[in-house]
Amino acid sequence: MEDRVKFYAGTAGHSVWFSDDRGASWVHPNSHSGLYTEARVWSLSSHPADPEHLYAGTDMGVFRWQESTANWTQLPSPMQDVWSVAQDPDDPQILYAGTRPAAFYRSPDGGRTWQQQSAPGIKTYSEINKGPTRVTQILFDPIDHDTMWAGVEIGGIYRSSDRGKSWIFLDQGLVSGDVHGLAVVRGASGGKVVLATTNKGLHRSEDNGETWSWQKLDSPWQYTRAITPSADGSMLFLTNGNGPPGSAGRLLRSRDGGLSWEDLNLPGPLNSTPWCVAVHPSDPKLLFACTNLGQLFRSDDGGGSWTRLAREFGEVRALHWRSLPPLAGHQEAARPATWNYK
Repeated sequence: MEDRVKFYAGTAGHSVWFSDDRGASWVHPNSHSGLYTEARVWSLSSHPADPEHLYAGTDMGVFRWQESTANWTQLPSPMQDVWSVAQDPDDPQILYAGTRPAAFYRSPDGGRTWQQQSAPGIKTYSEINKGPTRVTQILFDPIDHDTMWAGVEIGGIYRSSDRGKSWIFLDQGLVSGDVHGLAVVRGASGGKVVLATTNKGLHRSEDNGETWSWQKLDSPWQYTRAITPSADGSMLFLTNGNGPPGSAGRLLRSRDGGLSWEDLNLPGPLNSTPWCVAVHPSDPKLLFACTNLGQLFRSDDGGGSWTRLAREFGEVRALHWRSLPPLAGHQEAARPATWNYK
């Protein structure tokens, strides 16, 4: 029996949508499932050691999906607007949340209790855009086991050397503190490379974030959003366009640790800037991507070719997929009658 692919789209205003067939069709649990239908969902996280649960960072805090009962539960916390959520690779019960205004929180017990973590000098308000800052990504370093990274829009880059208990600010060389995404890979020479995306382009660090250099793209635009390593670490995917939400863009791929990039030619025309890329180690060849204004794409060959999916959403802010064990009896569990089929 093959594992089941579960594909999720977090939207800005229509909650989380679910697909059991790699994006060919979708269902939308309504408010009776525990997460209100118009929720804004910024981030999604799951852990291979815990197939029962999925976590969502939303405009009303962190919610946990339970697969067996098909419902969401709001986790009690001091946070309101959660823009990023992550889990410790070694323990699915250790959760991390990044908020708007920007702050870092950690839960050691699956979200039952939370503690704000030390981040001296973190900016909670931006004089540039006259609004709150927000933590756009929390990332565990795949090379240095105890290191974590976080990007703040608009507030720079933070690094933790103690698995998120405390954070330091790093911005030397950044041409913009409007940080959107982060990735850590092995460079072409074998050393560690940290990459960061901003509204003014891609940045690169080869000294563990102490200094950054701006890396100009061979592109009509320098605006970059997500940067995502392939599941096997051999490639990088970068979303690039003419702004948020934008009206045009490209999905780029690098095979040399981000030194050079090629256009993957998403089937268009695109309605906005490409925004997210979702990968999973259970199948390195299966990828999903989206534009900011809801177009969806799937690749079954590691990014070499792409299919444009029929479904479009108003605005997508998070994509996620995972592989779950097959159900007993080879049949999909019945969905609750409270689900709204669309």
